[in-house]
Amino acid sequence: MATSIKLSKITKVDLRSCWQNEASDFTPWLASEENIALLADALGMNELEVKSQEEHVGPFRADILCVDPGTDKLVLIENQLEKTDHNHLGQILTYAAGLNTVTIIWIAEHFTEEHRAAIDWLNQITDKDFNFFGVEIELIKIGDSPAAPMFNVIAKPNGWSKDVRSSQASSEGRSEGKEFNYAYWTEFIEYMKQHPSKLFRTRSASYDHWMSIAIGKSGIHVALLLNKREQKATIQLYMSDDADKMYFDALVKYKEEAEEHIGLKLDWRRLDDKKASSIDMYKSGDLSNPSSREDIFGWYREYTEKFITFFKPIIKKL
Repeated sequence: MATSIKLSKITKVDLRSCWQNEASDFTPWLASEENIALLADALGMNELEVKSQEEHVGPFRADILCVDPGTDKLVLIENQLEKTDHNHLGQILTYAAGLNTVTIIWIAEHFTEEHRAAIDWLNQITDKDFNFFGVEIELIKIGDSPAAPMFNVIAKPNGWSKDVRSSQASSEGRSEGKEFNYAYWTEFIEYMKQHPSKLFRTRSASYDHWMSIAIGKSGIHVALLLNKREQKATIQLYMSDDADKMYFDALVKYKEEAEEHIGLKLDWRRLDDKKASSIDMYKSGDLSNPSSREDIFGWYREYTEKFITFFKPIIKKL
């Protein structure tokens, strides 16, 4: 006779029993490092860096203002502890109209069909500089356990379709090199799907010769680069806003430890005549050869993880 298994029942908890007020209770809770990481994970993003709460962005004000450290793109979060309404939809449209590059996340207890359709429509008509997410939040408990939050993404950008539209709109005159870059990164993304990393996620393919990976601070990211002419791949810790070399000088103190952890000598580039600084490592290989590319992709994955493991804890303290 089969042994009976006793299962607990999942029950929903009223949001207001935990957060009575959006501004004073829910927003500070979500803005904490632990909880914004839960939201980023639900959205399939590496991470989000909270810059401020109730922040004025030009003439606008966001409940939470974040930065995506991988792209330095603004991320604005609008919160509702009830079902969606036209007032918040209007705020989202205002943000999109007034900002050049932005990701907007609308969080609510429940999305009406018309508001979910509006988010889908905004993602369809805008280019890759704009991304709109609709997220429903709920609290659940199992038996007598404490309530736990769940973020359910009910509307999100279709990155592939935006890439396709962008390609169709501007395909005339695109160089062979740009087409090569796009195919290269598309293949790398597919490789990472087959060999996923627990430390980073890839972004959508582009026609650029680089792909950026977040490392926990705006203005600093890991860049994966390809150089078809020199048949060389690069992994680079890139500090884009380091004119006074504060970041570079802080990190170079860890030179011996970094190279011991990573297992190779690094190229420490202070770049005194430029605004940026970088720490690089290189690999030669036939970027046009599929079998050679797989070896390069594995190298990207392995040493990007080593860069993140060593540098991220130091960078987050800068």
